[in-house]
Amino acid sequence: MVKNSIPFIFFFLTSFLFGQGNEKSVWVSDNGDGTYKNPILNADYSDPDVIRVGDKYYMTASSFNCIPGLPILESNDLINWKLIGYGVTKLSPVEIFDKPQHGNGVWAPCIRFHNNEFYIFYPDPDYGIFVIKSKKADGPWSEPILIKSGKGLIDPTPLWDDNGKAHLVYAFAGSRAGIKSILVVCTMASDAKTTINDETLLIDGHQDETTIEGPKIYKRNGYYYIFAPAGGVATGWQTVLRSKNIYGPYEKKKVLDQGKSNVNGPHQGAWVQTQTGEDWFFHFQDKGIYGRVVHLQPMKWNNNWPEIGIDTNGDGVGEPVLVNKKPNVGKTFPILSLKDSDEFNEPKLGFQWQWHANPKIYWGFPSTLGYYTLNCIPKPKDAINLYDVPNLLLQKFPSTEFTATAKLTFNPHFNEEEAGLLIMGLDYSFIRLKQIEGKIYLSQMLCKNADKKGLENEAETMQLNSNLIYLQVKVIEKGTCSFFYSEDGISYKKIGIPFTAREGKWIGAKLGFVALRNGFINDAGNIAIDWIRFNK
Repeated sequence: MVKNSIPFIFFFLTSFLFGQGNEKSVWVSDNGDGTYKNPILNADYSDPDVIRVGDKYYMTASSFNCIPGLPILESNDLINWKLIGYGVTKLSPVEIFDKPQHGNGVWAPCIRFHNNEFYIFYPDPDYGIFVIKSKKADGPWSEPILIKSGKGLIDPTPLWDDNGKAHLVYAFAGSRAGIKSILVVCTMASDAKTTINDETLLIDGHQDETTIEGPKIYKRNGYYYIFAPAGGVATGWQTVLRSKNIYGPYEKKKVLDQGKSNVNGPHQGAWVQTQTGEDWFFHFQDKGIYGRVVHLQPMKWNNNWPEIGIDTNGDGVGEPVLVNKKPNVGKTFPILSLKDSDEFNEPKLGFQWQWHANPKIYWGFPSTLGYYTLNCIPKPKDAINLYDVPNLLLQKFPSTEFTATAKLTFNPHFNEEEAGLLIMGLDYSFIRLKQIEGKIYLSQMLCKNADKKGLENEAETMQLNSNLIYLQVKVIEKGTCSFFYSEDGISYKKIGIPFTAREGKWIGAKLGFVALRNGFINDAGNIAIDWIRFNK
């Protein structure tokens, strides 16, 4: 397949001018003048946890049913991040996660470095707490080990104490465990392969720390500290507990809330200290359609209590900052942003892409031919709409406003095969290509309440003259999406009606591709995706 040379040359030049990969992105947190703006990641990296190892920083986040899962990000300066891999390539039990399990799977993880190895502890709320480890952050990672079995056990955080003992602190999901708003600690083997059922209650938050969860435990100056969000994902705050004894009793203090800022629910994250001795705190903000985006707040210690953000009214509780001086890490590093555009020139799929379930080898193939082949796979027999379809090739929204344009060729082998560019969530819409009686038709398809078995509706349809097509979606504030198409890559025409994206189950809306057919035959058509390019 021959690429359109002019757009390709432009893309190459902008990539060269702004660093490796697609660093000129729709969202850049580094202002280039020694300051940064929040969010540092304006994309859905829910429940972030961060550590420093030497002079580098590593982040992981929840991934729920999206595969590969447990994203691993790397940074030199806490502001500019690169996605370098994933901790898990499939979820077990395989027979369960071969189908979409929206909102299940990998919940809030914790990354640590101990005895020259990386560890990630993560919960599956239906099975218990797992651990994986690796010598290198980019893998390969070990197979998950279930170290604490039980429904509703979530948000694990380990501590290898300086007395040689190891502990695990965690919380409970009321939807599975039947209890919530409490944190407990148990003994853990030093190799993190087993735990003991000797749980001790650390805090009961029902009175004034309702829904306390997401703990991260640290030790400093003889104190055990537990950073934990409370009050609800979109409405809560950050609490810190401290004690001289890991089992308590714990004092507590609210250290960060929304205040008069526009950053709701500023909580659940990680304390990190730079190699120069500065303290910083990561947290997320729930932005609905856009998912849970990542913020970075300055932090300092006062009387052995952390102070986070900026205290604007003198009440002792910090508020989030939107612009701040960058962390001092001893050096200055190039501006980076997470990749979104893809030329599909590599023999492997880019890290920005995930599936809605454990992938099958026959769903699609990368190549060095200049395109990605996404095959028209039979729809699941019980699928009412795309909510039940596993082979959706999707990535996170990269910002609140952007335009995504894709060049692709539809190669149907049979009637009723279909493919297109998709905005996916609890509601969804896509520009669908479909072969009917040997002819190719373009339509906008919409589905409301997909999670509640909503049916697809067709907004507009037209016959195409060619199977080579450019599809485009423009997303503006509040998730309003407008779709366009072009048969020459120059003149674009609007199709259908505006669509307001919706978040998924615990995740933000996503964008990508779908290719399907009805019933199983010994062959399948496909779409050859030449490229997808994002701009503001």
